Amino acid sequence: MFELPIVEKKEPRRRKPDWLRVKLPIGEEFKKVRKLVDEYKLHTICQSGNCPNMGECWGAGTATFMILGNTCTRSCSFCAVKTGRPPEYDEDEPRRVAEAIKLMQVKHAVLTSVNRDELKDRGAEIWYQTVRSVKEMSPNTTIETLIPDTRGNWEALERMISGGQEVVSHNMETVEKLYRKVRPQARYSRSLEQIQRIKNFGKRTKTGIMVGLGETDEQVFETMDHLVEHGCDVLTIGQYLQPTKMHLEVDSYVHPDKFAEYKEVGMKKGFDYVESGPLVRSSYHAERHL
Repeated sequence: MFELPIVEKKEPRRRKPDWLRVKLPIGEEFKKVRKLVDEYKLHTICQSGNCPNMGECWGAGTATFMILGNTCTRSCSFCAVKTGRPPEYDEDEPRRVAEAIKLMQVKHAVLTSVNRDELKDRGAEIWYQTVRSVKEMSPNTTIETLIPDTRGNWEALERMISGGQEVVSHNMETVEKLYRKVRPQARYSRSLEQIQRIKNFGKRTKTGIMVGLGETDEQVFETMDHLVEHGCDVLTIGQYLQPTKMHLEVDSYVHPDKFAEYKEVGMKKGFDYVESGPLVRSSYHAERHL
């Protein structure tokens, strides 16, 4: 007798709770920012990373510019930025970014980039030139740079952070136990050391982690301890959201009350500032901790 094969039913994808709903991007300021980004042929992590706060931030006239192209040499299992072998970087990019920031009259500019592991200097020179160009065109603008892992190239790191920016951020992304699954080409200890070196250089330091990936409260608190020990001043904590079916699935949606607890614990552990909430991202309300 012929028997039909047994097909295992997949669990339905977790439904997003009400507190994760975001407003659609609308308004004249949003259109203005989009026009400048398109006109100057710039990349933003807002678009490449599918950020849920793009409508709010662009509507307020702010954006996080992504330099060194929009193709990353890493393949992190949480990130929506495309991966592959990047084309040659654009040496005119620093000027275009600086002009856009000047036209937007940005008070606090946030810059980030993809990983460029194929470059000997990890893109440090373009980082330096971009920060210098922004400072020359908009001397009153404060700058936060969210930099990638330099893979232990500390000479490149020093060049990357010596352009005059006020804040240097490097994201840990998750707790130590989940590093191999979430950031397979990075090392937890190396990222901590990078933050310590940034602090030793005299910069205000910042990092961000995601929750909802399967971590425990104890692991989150342990990560906080490690960060404080390595000189981190500012911490952001947000909910992981699965960008596509090809990325890691959400393990849990963390309630806003838990985010409030994380903030309270973080402040007690010694951070200068903690931004914690379901929709918080690395550059969300970045100007507040200055």
